[in-house]
Amino acid sequence: RGDVYKRQIGKGFAIGSAALTALALFSAYASRVGLQETGINIVDPIVVIGLLLGGMLPFFVAALTMTAVGRAAQGMVDEVRRQFREIPGIMEGTAKPDSARCVDISTRAALREMILPGITAVLAPVIVGRFLGVEALGGLLAGATVTGVLMALFMANAGGAWDNAKKHIEGGAYGGKGSDPHKAAVVGDTVGDPFKDTSGPSLNILIKLMSVVSLVLAPWFARVHGIDVQTQVSWLAELLGPLGG
Repeated sequence: RGDVYKRQIGKGFAIGSAALTALALFSAYASRVGLQETGINIVDPIVVIGLLLGGMLPFFVAALTMTAVGRAAQGMVDEVRRQFREIPGIMEGTAKPDSARCVDISTRAALREMILPGITAVLAPVIVGRFLGVEALGGLLAGATVTGVLMALFMANAGGAWDNAKKHIEGGAYGGKGSDPHKAAVVGDTVGDPFKDTSGPSLNILIKLMSVVSLVLAPWFARVHGIDVQTQVSWLAELLGPLGG
């Protein structure tokens, strides 16, 4: 149980770290494209579009990763059933299962299923910054950061609660193993595990990667949209400057 609490607390710190990193990168992006002086008008329709797109992306990526876990698990179940059916003696211990095949299925699924979420995280800021402008991209990053952090916190806590509930029942509460509450907790934990171990951590990567891509391509966005940006120092750099001596 101590290991469970350790991992859940660690996830909370990881989410907080991702939020601060995204904030720093957003500040740097705003400085590179001239938004430090002009600011972002949140009632501007183009900014609202960026905010809505950014707020949608964490839900979209979370859905992709959740369904990816389900597809990978189903492939593993099908393979295990095939081996029980085609390799006699596994249940009796007289034959060994083909564990390498299961590892191969898991590895291939992990790589294949992350293609679309990865492309989404990289291309979304590129498309918005190129076609909608730097203000819309600022709205995209703000919306994705706010909803991404809240979704990650929700998934980490909800997934941990489901996992702890199952372990609590397995410890003897509410009838213990084999009881109806235990069966319900097992079903809940099949959602809780990908919540806290897959979708939640993936949102940390999403908000940081989008901010990094935006910052790296900021000079290109400024040039495409004809923005003459002078070298500026962000408020975060000014705040941390005295600490650096």
